[in-house]
Amino acid sequence: MNIPDNLKYTKDHEWGKIENGRLRVGITDYAQKELGDIVFVEVKAVGTKLKSGDTIGTIESVKAVSDIYTPVSGEIVEINTALSDTPELVNQDCYGSAWMAVILMDEPEKAGTLMDAAAYGEYVKSEAK
Repeated sequence: MNIPDNLKYTKDHEWGKIENGRLRVGITDYAQKELGDIVFVEVKAVGTKLKSGDTIGTIESVKAVSDIYTPVSGEIVEINTALSDTPELVNQDCYGSAWMAVILMDEPEKAGTLMDAAAYGEYVKSEAK
C-alpha cells in the first residue's frame, strides 16, 4: 500500500497536503482500493465554508457511495473539476492528479495534529485485523 511520507492522514482515509495555510485533500490509496472502480465524484462548490469533519463531497464506486470529509475547518477555495469527467483518476493517481479540494484553513496549526504516514500505516493495519 502506498502511503507517502509528505502527507497527513485521517481515520476516514483522507489525505491532506499542507500548502501555505491551505490543505489539498484527497482519499488514500487504501480507500480507493476498498471502494473499487470509481465512477462518480462530487465536491461542494468553491466558497463553501466547512467545519472539521463536515462532508465536502461524495464518491461513488461500483461497490458503494461514500462521503468525503474535511479534516480541517475552513473554506473551499479550489476544486478538481477534472474529476467530474474522469473520476477514474482516483484509482490511477489518488495522491496526485485526483486531489479533490483545496481548503483555506481557519486554524492551519491544527493540520499538524493529523496522522503522519507511520501512524496512518499502523492505523490501517489495525483496521484490517
